[in-house]
Amino acid sequence: MTSTEPSPPAGPWDVIVIGGGPTGLSAATLLGQRDLRVAVVERHRDVYPLPRAVHLDGEVYRILHQLGIGEEFAAHTRPAAGLRLVDAHHRELATFTRERVTASGLPQANMFDQPALEHLLRDNLKRLPEVKVLGGHELLRLDTTDAASVTAHVRRPDGNPVGLRAPYVIACDGANSTVRGRLGIESDDLGFEQRWLVADVRCGLDLDAWDGVHQVCDTRRAGTYMRIGPDRYRWEFQLLEGETPADFGYVPTLRRLIGPWVGRIPDDQLDLLKCTEYTFRARVARQWRVGRVFLAGDAAHVTPPFIGQGMCAGLRDAQNLAWKLDAELRGHAAPKLLDSYEAERRPHATTMIKRARTMGQMMTGGGRAASLARRRLMPALARSRMVRRVLLDSRTPALTPGPRIQRHTPPRRTRCTPPPRAPARPGRRTRADRPGVGRPHGRRRAPRRRPRGRPRRPAVGVADRRPGGQRGRAAPRAMAPQRPRRMGRSRP
Repeated sequence: MTSTEPSPPAGPWDVIVIGGGPTGLSAATLLGQRDLRVAVVERHRDVYPLPRAVHLDGEVYRILHQLGIGEEFAAHTRPAAGLRLVDAHHRELATFTRERVTASGLPQANMFDQPALEHLLRDNLKRLPEVKVLGGHELLRLDTTDAASVTAHVRRPDGNPVGLRAPYVIACDGANSTVRGRLGIESDDLGFEQRWLVADVRCGLDLDAWDGVHQVCDTRRAGTYMRIGPDRYRWEFQLLEGETPADFGYVPTLRRLIGPWVGRIPDDQLDLLKCTEYTFRARVARQWRVGRVFLAGDAAHVTPPFIGQGMCAGLRDAQNLAWKLDAELRGHAAPKLLDSYEAERRPHATTMIKRARTMGQMMTGGGRAASLARRRLMPALARSRMVRRVLLDSRTPALTPGPRIQRHTPPRRTRCTPPPRAPARPGRRTRADRPGVGRPHGRRRAPRRRPRGRPRRPAVGVADRRPGGQRGRAAPRAMAPQRPRRMGRSRP
């Protein structure tokens, strides 16, 4: 259930989740479905109202079905047609279309409003009495001195402190993670940091634009446009030196940037919902686990938004970690199983971050020469299957050998002793005479060479029916090439 009561029970809990965003709520749901007692510590009393993530792929859509909200989410999402790259004058450079439906039956790209998704996740938790969402509670510190549990000291809405104790803690408290800072975990900078303006607009009129994501490849001011709902649109623009969101806080001033899409639509038909600044970074935490504390979501990795994989990576983290915690807590697996979480998730998250960074550099990097090169090379690259896979495919790759994955090559041939067979009547071929029968994998033994000077074996006799039903002598078979001896063949 969801609660903002001032005196939550101190425990014992099975897992404490710090952060009530999509990653934290997903982890709590997966754990609650396994009948584990979970406390979610969230400093906001209700869902954070401003939209952030707007895209998830078909693989993560399957996770939503696993959480139990797939059908409800379908009413809040719309599939995206793909990705279109345009130049500074909005001339098309290349278009990468996505599959409307994947092999799982779900769209490959899905646009949505994050607050709507979080409301679905919170409402879904009401079905799980084992899970309690503590809204308005802020984490103060973690006590990890006990070898068997972790104590989270939090501030209640009335300002009084309370301690929560559990064997494990999952930190899903965002890019500026308090837990990561308290534990002293540093992050690896993958070399990307830019200031961007993010504006969400509601408009009841159709913008008459291609129904996909538009990436403006402009070295001076890169931009992104996407439709996230029936009447919801998002624009993202790179901020220039000295610019602030206040410079575009009104529709007339914002029109300087969104004019190519809105055209002559009157200002009173454009409702500006959000206009704020985000700093896009590419970072990965050096450790995803310290003792009984795990990092997940943006606390473990920060992804630039150019391929829409930031929130997706967090839900993949939750799915990977939840069942392992359940197996360890119930004694069905050794504690070392939990080491596989980082080993399996970190490579894929890093790959997605580097892919997003490459897209950002392709949009904003270089000068006039780079713009000319994009103009000439992009049409050819759009026809490359490899380029399309790199830009559009976000599926989790096959697991590499690790704590849970051991790959070996089975033996090519298995020696076995065939069972004894009943003797066959003279002249009758048995099942063992058929090619490939009686040998493992249908393999035939190489024919033996007949020593020189040794006569050939006599021909095998076959029954000869004479007219009148009388059985005559066995007539010799026509002179045909003799087959090599096979195990189980009867002799005449």
